[in-house]
Amino acid sequence: MTKNLTLAIDEDLLDKARVLAAMRRTTVNAMVREFLSREVTSETSDAARMERWNDHFKAADADACRRARRSSGDKPTFDREEFYEEVMRERGLL
Repeated sequence: MTKNLTLAIDEDLLDKARVLAAMRRTTVNAMVREFLSREVTSETSDAARMERWNDHFKAADADACRRARRSSGDKPTFDREEFYEEVMRERGLL
């Protein structure tokens, strides 16, 4: 079910959007709908990616705690920041 939406847009911007829409053989309405759809999809993908990274970090933290319990020292052998830096270096991002 579609809903109507009223937007306040500068007249010059609207004129340019209409020209662009005509060049693309579409409508301003369709362009706005596609833009919002892309933004929502991107945000959802970003949230899922962050959740996966958090899962990796939690697993790394749990492994570090297990190693710490097995060893005689109190400090884990590495922490989240060290793990992150190591992964980023391996991928050539640092």
